[in-house]
Amino acid sequence: MAIDEVNFTQGELYTFVSSRDREGRAQKLVAMIRGTRSEDIINVLNRIALSKRLEVVEVSLDMASNMRKACEMAFPNATLVIDRFHVVRLVMDAMQHARIDQRWKEIDKENEAIQQARSKGARYKPLILSNGDTPKQLLARSRYLLYKLPSQWTQSQLHRVGLLFQLYPSIEKAYRLAWDFRSIYKVHSKEKAIRLFHDWIRQAKDVGIDHFNTASEAVLNHFEGILAFFNNRSTNAHAESLNAQIKLFRANLRGVSNTKLFLYRLQKVFA
Repeated sequence: MAIDEVNFTQGELYTFVSSRDREGRAQKLVAMIRGTRSEDIINVLNRIALSKRLEVVEVSLDMASNMRKACEMAFPNATLVIDRFHVVRLVMDAMQHARIDQRWKEIDKENEAIQQARSKGARYKPLILSNGDTPKQLLARSRYLLYKLPSQWTQSQLHRVGLLFQLYPSIEKAYRLAWDFRSIYKVHSKEKAIRLFHDWIRQAKDVGIDHFNTASEAVLNHFEGILAFFNNRSTNAHAESLNAQIKLFRANLRGVSNTKLFLYRLQKVFA
């Protein structure tokens, strides 16, 4: 079983609950609930017979407290598994925010340098690095490189990342921490994963980057659900695939002009 929120149109959110079919291959819609309030989700899910809900042994979800509350009430026998994708994205976002913080600092420095040059009647000349970037450009153009492993960098990208890490050591620390976290999910032993998570949390708190301190606290607060992944290595992949199919279905209809009719069509096709 999986639960996730879906944005239809103009910011209107729906909660989708889905489950694999009997063959364990295709994901089928179980419920579509307008909004994300836990009370609304619970009210709809409680329409399913209790005997059926008691059969649910595992639910994959994100770290939202409303989803957790709804699942605990509706599926009392289920183990709640925090989806790996959402946890990793949180840590990768912390890495990117470390880069963004440095970029804002460079923008402030540039603005100050421009004003000083003008006050002297001179023309501002930015620093040009060995690869042709200014520091501000270097930080902006490195965004997607940080989502790659070093083995995936081209020569020019390797040059850019080398400059980035040389000028901004905190970004290199953030990059190492983020990828160390991702590697924990490759471990198959739950006991080893526990040790690695605790080691990572200590490093994240000691690195001196506020965003990683926040991320490490979130990992601690959801530790039980994060560790539950290592029981069966369950993810929201099937639910995300279903969401992608629904988005394609919506695109083929050229958007949603009549929400009620659209939901009816979804029920006929995906339920």
